[in-house]
Amino acid sequence: MLSTIFSSIFSSSAESSLSVTGFIICLLTALALGVFISWCCSYKTKTSKSFNTAIALLPAAVCVVIMMVNGNVGAGVAVAGAFSLVRFRSAPGNGKDIVTIFLTMGCGLILGMGYIAYALLYSLIMGIVMLIINSAYLGKKANESKLLKITIPEDLDYSGIFDDIFKKYLKEYEVSSVKTSNMGSLYKLRYDVVLKDSAKEKEMIDELRCRNGNLEISLSKQEVLTNEL
Repeated sequence: MLSTIFSSIFSSSAESSLSVTGFIICLLTALALGVFISWCCSYKTKTSKSFNTAIALLPAAVCVVIMMVNGNVGAGVAVAGAFSLVRFRSAPGNGKDIVTIFLTMGCGLILGMGYIAYALLYSLIMGIVMLIINSAYLGKKANESKLLKITIPEDLDYSGIFDDIFKKYLKEYEVSSVKTSNMGSLYKLRYDVVLKDSAKEKEMIDELRCRNGNLEISLSKQEVLTNEL
């Protein structure tokens, strides 16, 4: 019984391996599993709408490509080359985004071979793992973490200049980027921070203003960077 459930819905014969019914079943299943994986990926963590849409549609796209290749080695090599070119037309992503793309591609590959039950089992297991990870680690950090931007003059050494203030008001802090501005006369610093007490935001900003010469300071929610997926 199990061997029948976990077998491919396509015939082993290359001439009759793809039917309209099998094509529709695999395509609809790929869309459903893509939406499920996209929801698991975005649960309790911040992702862009474009990335969620891409994850939802990617299994269906990969599934159709694999079904059309249908054992043709030459077509398979051509498709692999086409997929590799996509990498040079996309923005760099973080590790979680890249892994999620590979997971969805794996789902599409399984469905493209016609193994519906294996695809369902694979997506269910990986989705549950993603939900557990997001709930235990990523979700909490995303909700607590904020983005602190500080502008300083070029003659001020930013290395450790705010450490005493940060230790007083922050549980965690990390420099995410440093860039020059206004023809190099200013530095714009970005920190990922977690506040000890949100009620003391103004007090912390006032102390930072005294340290950076009363230049621009902003504290906001974490944002999805434009160079991420």
